[in-house]
Amino acid sequence: MSTHETAIIPPQAAKRRSKIKWGRATPYLFILPWIIGLFAFTLGPLLFSLVISFFDWPVVGQVEFIGFRNYSEMFTEDPMFWTSLGVTLKFAALFVPLNIIIALGLAMLLNQNVRGKSIFRTIFYLPSVISGVALAMIWAWVYSGEYGILNYFLSLLGITGPDWLNDTTWAPVAIVIASLWGQGTMMLIFLAGLKNIPKELYEASSIDGAGRGRQFFSITLPMLSPTVLFNLITTIIAAFQQLTLALVLTGGGPMRSTYFYAMYMYENAFKYSKMGYASANAWFMFLIVLALTMVVFKSSSMWVYYEGEMKQNGNKKKAK
Repeated sequence: MSTHETAIIPPQAAKRRSKIKWGRATPYLFILPWIIGLFAFTLGPLLFSLVISFFDWPVVGQVEFIGFRNYSEMFTEDPMFWTSLGVTLKFAALFVPLNIIIALGLAMLLNQNVRGKSIFRTIFYLPSVISGVALAMIWAWVYSGEYGILNYFLSLLGITGPDWLNDTTWAPVAIVIASLWGQGTMMLIFLAGLKNIPKELYEASSIDGAGRGRQFFSITLPMLSPTVLFNLITTIIAAFQQLTLALVLTGGGPMRSTYFYAMYMYENAFKYSKMGYASANAWFMFLIVLALTMVVFKSSSMWVYYEGEMKQNGNKKKAK
C-alpha cells in the first residue's frame, strides 16, 4: 500500500484496526504476570541450576568450572548418594501403592449414597490443608516413646510399642504412615473419576449376576484407569520429593535409615554450601523421575482404558 493510499484511510477504519490489534493483545496482557513468573521463578532457576551443576559453586568463594566432576564424584566417591537413593526407593516402593489404595478406598466410601457424606468429605480432606511442619509436629507427639498417644493405645491392648523415631526398623515405617495422612487431594480426584462412571454399567452387570468384586475389577478399575495413571505419576514425584517429615521428625536418623535423597540435596546445598554439587544431585533426581514416568506411560497402553479410543475401534470394526 502506498503512502497516498494510507493517508486517505477513513478515521473509522483506522480506529477499527487499532481495536482489533488491542483485542488480539488483550489475552496476552492477562497472562503476562504468569509468563513473567514462569521465566523468573521456574524456567530461569531451572536453567541456572543446570549451568552451575558443571561448576564448583560455593555460596561464598571462588567459582570454578569443573565440567562433569560433580556427577562423577556423586557416582564414584560419595557413599551418601547411594544410601539416600536406596532409602528413597524403599520409601517409594511402600508409599506409592499404599497412597493410591487408601485414596481410592476413601473415594469409594464417599461415593456411597449415605447421609452426611459431605461432612466426611470435609473431615478426610482437612489433613491436606495442614502445613508440612505443623503435620510433622503432630506426628512427633503421636510417635513419642515417652508420652506418645500411639504407644498409649497399644498399651491398652497389652502391646509394648516401639520407640518409633529412634528405631532403625520402625522409623522408615513411621515416615510412611505420616506421609499417608494427607489423602485429600488424591481422594477428590478419584471421587471425580468415580462420579463419571455411568451407572448403567453397574445396573447391566447386576442383571448379569456380577457381584461387587467383579464389578470393581471389570468396571470400576478399567473406567478409572486414566485417573489411576495421573495419580500414580504424581505420587511417584511426591515420593522422591519427601523432605519435611523426615527433616523434622528424625533428621535423617537413626543411622541414616530415613536419610532421603531430597535431604541429601538439601544438606549439600545449605549445610555444606555446595550449590553446584547439589544442582547435579537435583538433575540426577529429575532424570530418575523422568525415566520412571516414561516407563509408566509406556506401560499404560496395556492397562489404561480410554472410552473414546474404544468407541473409535468399535466404529472401525463395524465399518469393516
